[in-house]
Amino acid sequence: MERLHSLSITSRFLSLHRLILISLFIAAATANKSTITADQDALLALKAHITHDPTNFLAKNWNTSTPVCNWTGVTCDVHSHRVTVLNISRLNLTGTIPSQLGNLSSLQSLNLSFNRLSGSIPSAIFTTYTLKYVNFRENRLSGAFPSFIFNKSSSKHLDFSYNTLSGEIPANICSSLPFLEYFSLSQNMFHGGIPSALSKCTYLQILGLSFNDFSGAIPKEIGNLTKLQELYLGRNRLQGEIPRELSNLAELELMWLSENELQGGIPQDLGNLAKLKMLQLSQNNLTGTIPSQLGNLSSLQSLNLSFNRLSGSIPSPTFTMYTLKFVGLRGNQLSGAFPFFIFNKSSLQDLDLSDNALSGEIPANICSSLPFLEYFSLSQNMFHGGIPSALSKCTYLQILGLSFNDFSGAIPKEIGNLTKLQELYLGRNRLQGEIPRGGSFGNFSAESFEGNELLCGSPNLRVPPCKTSIHHISRKNAFLLGIVLPLSTVFMIVVIFLIVKCRKRERGPPNDANMPPEAMQRMFSYLELCRATDGFSENNLIGRGGFGSVFKARLGDGMEVAVKVFNLQYGRVFKSFDVECEMMKSIHHRNIIKVISSCSNEEFKALVLEYMPHGSLEKYLHSSNYILDIYQRLNIMIDVASTLEYLHFGYSAQVIHCDLKPSNVLLDDNMVAHLSDFGIAKLLTREDISTIQTQTLATIGYMAPEYGKEGRVSANGDVYSFGIMLIETFTRKKPTDEIFNGEMTLKHWVNDWLPISTKEIVDPNLLSREDIHFVAKEQCVSFVFNVAMECTVESPEQRINAKEIVTKLVKIRDSLLRNV
Repeated sequence: MERLHSLSITSRFLSLHRLILISLFIAAATANKSTITADQDALLALKAHITHDPTNFLAKNWNTSTPVCNWTGVTCDVHSHRVTVLNISRLNLTGTIPSQLGNLSSLQSLNLSFNRLSGSIPSAIFTTYTLKYVNFRENRLSGAFPSFIFNKSSSKHLDFSYNTLSGEIPANICSSLPFLEYFSLSQNMFHGGIPSALSKCTYLQILGLSFNDFSGAIPKEIGNLTKLQELYLGRNRLQGEIPRELSNLAELELMWLSENELQGGIPQDLGNLAKLKMLQLSQNNLTGTIPSQLGNLSSLQSLNLSFNRLSGSIPSPTFTMYTLKFVGLRGNQLSGAFPFFIFNKSSLQDLDLSDNALSGEIPANICSSLPFLEYFSLSQNMFHGGIPSALSKCTYLQILGLSFNDFSGAIPKEIGNLTKLQELYLGRNRLQGEIPRGGSFGNFSAESFEGNELLCGSPNLRVPPCKTSIHHISRKNAFLLGIVLPLSTVFMIVVIFLIVKCRKRERGPPNDANMPPEAMQRMFSYLELCRATDGFSENNLIGRGGFGSVFKARLGDGMEVAVKVFNLQYGRVFKSFDVECEMMKSIHHRNIIKVISSCSNEEFKALVLEYMPHGSLEKYLHSSNYILDIYQRLNIMIDVASTLEYLHFGYSAQVIHCDLKPSNVLLDDNMVAHLSDFGIAKLLTREDISTIQTQTLATIGYMAPEYGKEGRVSANGDVYSFGIMLIETFTRKKPTDEIFNGEMTLKHWVNDWLPISTKEIVDPNLLSREDIHFVAKEQCVSFVFNVAMECTVESPEQRINAKEIVTKLVKIRDSLLRNV
């Protein structure tokens, strides 16, 4: 009996145990399902915050019909099925970051880089204690430094670079993030000092603070970061001396301190950095001599000390590193003889010693010692002697700069054998004799040889013809040559001078008034353009268009240009490139973007353009950071109209731009407008004007009706596009705005409201009833819209022309100036 009772108790206990286990299993399953649902909801919230998805990536891949762990860009834990990795980088997504991402409580890696996300970074994201990797690089995020990340003691990688974040770096950053290995705030708007407490991030390997507004001294405590491999502090306002404590960074491979306000000498102890591959100290105020200890940098590949105030000679041990490929010492006060000791450097590719006070001769064996040299410049020094013909053995040479020295003798014809040579600068020396012909000499213009008074050769090089043999001259011929010819020559010079002067008055100011003379007709190589754009980096990207991309570039001489690189994957690009080159050779006007040169081969085509620092009219119209007042908008549109008048009436043939829009109107330092992008322009003879057709489409919203329907090209089509752009400039609404669809277009919207109320359609920034000049400005805007309506009449023949547009807009502007 007792045994039966015992068995009964045991049975009941086992049943209860099973019941508890089943309950726990059900509870766990329910909780797991709940958390998985929370992850899905968080990702759907992100999807809902995306306002533009150009590839429909999220629409195609993220939906409730498939498990969240199967969504592209999402990785889950194999056991818990919780989201651990979210990677949707490089999709050009537009939108904001929702706080619901903080509900991904198992998230370890978050990568939203290379998109167009805006707004602030929600603090809720960083409540996830598992988060170790965060990458928001290259978006449009704004707001203060995200101090709320300090709850995340496990974070190792934080990249907020290339946004518009601001504020200061909190002093307690490393006490809150002790395991941080990668930390980058580069290319933002941070300011204040660099906190010395960064030295407590003892695991830090990459520190990026460049392209901000940091000021003050570089903390010497950074020298305690013994694991640091890369240090980016360039392009700030840092002052004081370079701390010698930086020489303690035994693992450092890259040090970039360029473009600051650093003073004092270069610490000798930097020579202790045995693993250093790149040392960038250019564009500071450094003084003293170059330490010979830099020769101990046995791993160094790139040394740039350009544009400082360094003096003395170049120490011979500096170039004993066999790894060295780039040396930049330009723009200092260095003196002494040519540094023969560089000949230990068989790997050297780029050597720039220009703009110093160096002297001596170029050794004849330079190329046998430096066979891979691609860029070699000694310009603006005091070198003398002859130019060695052995330079022809530098078979990789692409740029040779010897101008502004004291070189004499003949130009070696052997230089013409350098098939890769793209740029040659021999100006302002004492060279003499005939300029060689053939070979690479056929690539160079007069600017390569100017300032050598004893040179002779082809007339297109602006030098006198070379003398041949001397013949017997009769008295009669002597009289003709001695008296009549000089008088007739003087007469012709006077006539030519008067003609040129008259033409200059007709044309107005020369188009290249603000461009350095050495830039005109300059030849560029792919290598130089690649170097000037940092490898066509996204950081230097100005904009993208239908046929390619435009990059900001800084040339070796410091000159800033824009490089338009054509995308050769599109079949029409070759024609577009040829058309634009042909057009820009033919047309010249102060309000047309200047093409400095081009670079073209089977695999690469680019135009080198005048750089416009204020960017496009589109940027000013549709960015919250910029506001154009009524006078600026009027002047810009008058500039564009003046350009149209020149294209349509001021040239022997009529030039039709075919793609007028705000993104093709660029603004210089003085907010003067310049028309760009002639890739689909048409050159019409007077007989062609009414008949020419094209299959090349312009931009939707701006093209004239007859252009879109029939492909009919005419000056009237440009006028229509100008009218749409004029409306956009004063309403700040694009013709492709979502409110315009079906029958309601931008033009019809303005036309309907114009008789009723101008204030309903004008950009609110232009008119305020509190403004004492409200009435005059309202009348001005009304007149502008009337001009736009005359430009966009449906019938091409009834539209006003460019001359009338200029007259009307100038009259409107002058009237406004008189009444305010």
